[in-house]
Amino acid sequence: MLMKKQKLKILFLCTGNSCRSQMAEGWARHFHGDKYDFYSAGIEKHGMNKRAIAVMGEAGVDITHQSSKTLEELAPIEFDLVYTVCGHANEHCPYFPGSCKVLHVGFDDPPKLTLGMSNEEEVLSQYRRVRDEIREFVKNLKVD
Repeated sequence: MLMKKQKLKILFLCTGNSCRSQMAEGWARHFHGDKYDFYSAGIEKHGMNKRAIAVMGEAGVDITHQSSKTLEELAPIEFDLVYTVCGHANEHCPYFPGSCKVLHVGFDDPPKLTLGMSNEEEVLSQYRRVRDEIREFVKNLKVD
């Protein structure tokens, strides 16, 4: 009897699992969900970012079914690959046992970029820029 090869488990880790890691998980499922299992988590849990949900929806990717979670909530999962998508998560990345590989690819934080901005269109343009940068990274993801 042939054993079905298990999909690699890939995690996108951020500070609060509200924006960048959620976008990365959404794009990853969109482009590569048939090949790999994707997850996202945060060092902390900040809830889902409404603007991240909105700009992903504009691009045709629905992340409303995803939820903000901490790494502890995914504890039983043994990841094969972890991408830290912000500097804070990279600096505070926990140890992952076994053969898990941890790589860093940093993206700007839209909520920080938009602090003090009052024009919603300007705010969303920052979210869109980061969304598109994450899309290009994830679209070209080379795992094997």
